[in-house]
Amino acid sequence: MRVPLSWLREYVDLPAGETGRDVAAKLVDAGLEVETVEQLGGGLKGPLVVGQVLTIEELEGFRKPIRFCTVDVGSANGTGEPQEIVCGARNFAVGDKVVVVLPGAVLPGDFAIAARKTYGRTSHGMICSGDELGMGDDGTHGIIVLPHEHEVGTDAIELLQLVDEVLDIDITPDRGYCMSMRGVAREAATAYGLPLRDPALLDVPQPNSYGYPVKVDDPAGCDRFTARTVTGLDPDARSPIWLTRRLQKAGMRPISLAVDITNYVMLELGQPLHAYDRSSIDGTIGVRRAEQGEKFTTLDGVKRTLDAEDLVITDNSGPIGLAGVMGGANTEIADSVTDPETGQVTGTTDVVIEAAHFDSVSISRTARRLKLSSEASKRFERGVDPQAAAAAAQRTVDLLVLLAGGTAEADVTEVLAPGAPRTIAMPADHPDRVAGMEYGRETVVRRLQEIGCDVYGQDELVVTVPSWRPDLAAPNDLAEEVIRLEGYGNLPSTLPQVPSGRGLTARQQLHRRVGRALAGAGYVEALSYPFIGEGVFDQLQLPAHDIARQVVKLVNPISDEEPALRTTLLPGLLGALRRNDSRGSHDLALFETGSVFRAAAQPGVAVRLPVDRRPTDEEIANLNAALPAQPRYAAVVLAGAREQAGWWGKGRPADWADAVQAARALAVEAGTELVVRQGQYGPWHPGRCAELVVTLRGVEQVIGHAGELHPRVVKAMGLPARTSAMEIDLDRLAAAGGEALQAPRISSFPVATQDVALIVDASVPASSVEAALRKGAGELLESLRLFDVFTGEQVGEGKKSLAYALRFRAADRTLTAEESTAARDAAVALAGERTGAVLRGA
Repeated sequence: MRVPLSWLREYVDLPAGETGRDVAAKLVDAGLEVETVEQLGGGLKGPLVVGQVLTIEELEGFRKPIRFCTVDVGSANGTGEPQEIVCGARNFAVGDKVVVVLPGAVLPGDFAIAARKTYGRTSHGMICSGDELGMGDDGTHGIIVLPHEHEVGTDAIELLQLVDEVLDIDITPDRGYCMSMRGVAREAATAYGLPLRDPALLDVPQPNSYGYPVKVDDPAGCDRFTARTVTGLDPDARSPIWLTRRLQKAGMRPISLAVDITNYVMLELGQPLHAYDRSSIDGTIGVRRAEQGEKFTTLDGVKRTLDAEDLVITDNSGPIGLAGVMGGANTEIADSVTDPETGQVTGTTDVVIEAAHFDSVSISRTARRLKLSSEASKRFERGVDPQAAAAAAQRTVDLLVLLAGGTAEADVTEVLAPGAPRTIAMPADHPDRVAGMEYGRETVVRRLQEIGCDVYGQDELVVTVPSWRPDLAAPNDLAEEVIRLEGYGNLPSTLPQVPSGRGLTARQQLHRRVGRALAGAGYVEALSYPFIGEGVFDQLQLPAHDIARQVVKLVNPISDEEPALRTTLLPGLLGALRRNDSRGSHDLALFETGSVFRAAAQPGVAVRLPVDRRPTDEEIANLNAALPAQPRYAAVVLAGAREQAGWWGKGRPADWADAVQAARALAVEAGTELVVRQGQYGPWHPGRCAELVVTLRGVEQVIGHAGELHPRVVKAMGLPARTSAMEIDLDRLAAAGGEALQAPRISSFPVATQDVALIVDASVPASSVEAALRKGAGELLESLRLFDVFTGEQVGEGKKSLAYALRFRAADRTLTAEESTAARDAAVALAGERTGAVLRGA
């Protein structure tokens, strides 16, 4: 919301010396987010005056049309003679009043004006456009043509209100009333302790039975509809300068007088309005829900397909407006047209003004679904004062009569749904307990009255909430109002007493060790948003029944394309890898640790916890029971080179083995043994996928997968070729590791090394051979490492050779050659029995 300081002063008598920054500081203390204070006309220096074009000479022989003009600027140039100016614009004619900047002036941007020779003539100044004066877009992108009533030589800086300060305020969703000058003025008046001149306090005629007919079929979606009629408008009437300048300063483009007035009143009172061309309305105006698939063309000329939840304004011909969002093209105010032969101006002369109050949720859903955010929808979805509708309609009527020469018809239509003021019961000391400091009943009542509440009672207050504050719904909301107006900076800073000696939990320690281990292995941590769209599961080729497809959806997601909480870390990580690869970083190794969210079989309903006391254990337990399960996962993704080439060697690309090794490194940090065996799941290549297994409470459990992604997944997600990934459940990995890490035992006795090469069928997993060797070798085996895999004619077709290095050591003695050989033979024998392995060369 852009708030011109000159406009704000109309409603609050701010101290004369207060600057925009001073006002911004006060509003920030009151809880508003003032992002910037813009200085309009900074560095602007005259003479800048009104001139009248006397002659125009078209200059020939140039690439673009050039005109040599003489302009009457009165005595502003010191001589009274016509000013000679070269100009390339075409939107003005002889006799028009224009804005002229004379030599010696300085325009915004430190642009000094001097006489200069151009196109063979000397130009003594400029005829100005709105952009050159920093006025913003006026819709013409050309020279400013002023109404004829302004006298030649008048100071244009004051006339066009070029010097001002504008506060740019970021309005949060709960402060919708501040999307108006009325709302910001109320906050300024409260912050300065000054009275407010409420622009909504107008004399409004009572509704009568002969008003324009209106029928509301959905009172839940539209609980108030006011209609007023103005006839006899001058179609050639133009918006005065003060009106267009206020719109421009507020960030809106002037369009036509009737539309400008509705926009002006919306900015002033916060009530969106719409003006219909009365001659285009066919019969009774209605409010109903759209029919599924119904077609409607909005003001922007786009034909839209409506949903059954959309609220529409209708007449006998069908929809004429998308309620609270945008009007229809078939009833818009017609542009004025001048007949070239008679000079007669035609256009809209009779209008019907709509000032209605619509359901915020309905408007928000419609605007989001159609991706059609408008100034009206932004206000309705944050909450509009329903009591301001009649005043806004009256203000619009008054301006149309004043500026367009119209006549206000006596008919007044107002359709109301039954309703009552909202009241909240609150202990008088509730803000004290929330803030942790004593305000006292008198301060609490005074502050609540300042925001428009009616307060009754002593120890137990009954508060009637003002109609413009739909966000006030509970005692905590009222407490927040008292605290912010008393000043957040006045709250005492009290640090909680932390018991000593506890430190990090075992879970937190593991997460830190995991991060350090992966970072030490060359991975870079990437943090992604915990939101996904369900279409990503198809890209990952997950089966229809997969548990990862059972998502928790958000009621109000940040993006409609990602409305669910993630059930896997891979989409976010792979998206980060894709973005980095597209920007030229091709050698990538990324990791992330974070929560995933598992939908419960029966979704619970979370309760709102109190803020003035510690929640009870039962309340916390009920809240936790309503939340989805949130296990902690770790994932890595790799692409490009794992080891760079250089003088030290050729380097090598990242592959599935690196992803598996990352999982092994995490198992080491958790103090558990990870079994890696061939698997097949979702996004991984079926021949290059390993499932990660631990033994938990005596039962083997698959807690993750690692390997190379399937080519179809790589193509669907736009990833580099041969991308590899690993994802593992950290919580179950930690549970398999026990409470504490066991330090390795260091023996003073020497190690005995035995190498074996075993030939097995190509289909036998190396993990099965390894498990058999470990089991057969017994307690003397210290470590086992696969150091070579060989296939070829020497081992036979359909066979492979696996070479292992076995390290034996005893805790109490030096092993003899016979002991280590016996242990090796036992290991080979069990491997042969379980997997059919045969010693190579035997």
